[in-house]
Amino acid sequence: MTRSIITTDGAPAAIGPYAQGVRVGNLIFTAGQCGLDPITGQAVPGGIKEQTERVIKNLEAVLEAGGSSLGQVVKTTVFLKDMNDFAAMNAVYASFFESGADTLPARSTVEVARLPRNLLVEIEAVAEV
Repeated sequence: MTRSIITTDGAPAAIGPYAQGVRVGNLIFTAGQCGLDPITGQAVPGGIKEQTERVIKNLEAVLEAGGSSLGQVVKTTVFLKDMNDFAAMNAVYASFFESGADTLPARSTVEVARLPRNLLVEIEAVAEV
């Protein structure tokens, strides 16, 4: 199977030995995306809602650069700094992934001790091409 690295200016650049995304066959695996502005590299102002929106827009940019879209996501993993933010994160998430739709992805959500730059949420995705 052919493997290719996905890069885009629409999401924050990788700051370590990893790729923004990897396409293998007809699947894309994204790196976890945080609430960083892709232009400034800084955390977006605000709280969990603003960070979740930026995270999903970053994911969307990586997926589109690889020939996919949010509508083709089959699985996400959400990492939350505080599970008390679940409802607010979920409300924003639902606005991008329509509930009840045939394209609704599977999802796992876990609370973690800490995220890069002390951010509140990180999400990774697997999508079809």
